[in-house]
Amino acid sequence: MSTHVRIPAVAGQFYPSKPQLLAREVEQYSRPLAADAEPIRALGCMVPHAGYMYSGHVAGAVFGRLELPRRFIIMCPNHTGMGEPLAIMSAGKWATPLGEVPIDVELASTLKQHCPLLSDDEAAHAREHALEVQLPFLQELAPGFSFVPITLGTSRYDALVALGQAIGATVAQAGEPVLIIASSDMNHYESDQVTRIKDKRAVDRILALDPRGLYDTIMEHHISMCGFGPAVAMLTAAKMRGATRAELIKYATSGDISGDRDMVVGYAGVVVS
Repeated sequence: MSTHVRIPAVAGQFYPSKPQLLAREVEQYSRPLAADAEPIRALGCMVPHAGYMYSGHVAGAVFGRLELPRRFIIMCPNHTGMGEPLAIMSAGKWATPLGEVPIDVELASTLKQHCPLLSDDEAAHAREHALEVQLPFLQELAPGFSFVPITLGTSRYDALVALGQAIGATVAQAGEPVLIIASSDMNHYESDQVTRIKDKRAVDRILALDPRGLYDTIMEHHISMCGFGPAVAMLTAAKMRGATRAELIKYATSGDISGDRDMVVGYAGVVVS
């Protein structure tokens, strides 16, 4: 276990490296469309993790609608292939251009007790962008927060459910709200038309609060949703905590920004309450 600071891997690539510019972008993306909309007290959510230019407006639409607590468990897929299949960091801080954020040591410790599959492993997190890009939104909108970072490099359903159940038990013990965040993009590198059809299949299972159905749909229809693991675990945990509904806040594809409809990535923002 280390108390070191995890330095940003994608500042200046996925999001601005200049603090003022970054804060302004986050503010613009997360401004609620309806100023009078009642903030949602959520149990979980799913947000995309591409460069802010492409998916920041979807992630911001979700974060801008939520009543954000002070503690978070954030799961993302492992894009780099480095490190353990279920990798947690349970001490230290993460830095972004907006400052440093502490890992929630107490929450991480409880979670490891509930889920022996988790390994403390910094290598899995060192170059991974999918969790890092969420932090500036929370730094602007929920200053003073702490979080537990988890990177998932496994697609085993039993492992994902075990993690979800452990998160549900951990949050139940916390004695205060903890938001469970799943970081995921949707279908990758097919036409806009095909991607929207595939993504609707997956999103429908998420909206039905159906982790098993989501997993089976991903496998059966070859949907290249990179963070289905985090989504399965988040849904499992949220249902344990009494979730009764899910809402699609925003959906888009990279083609909406780039104009290229031949090969796109899908982005969905969902709130579970």
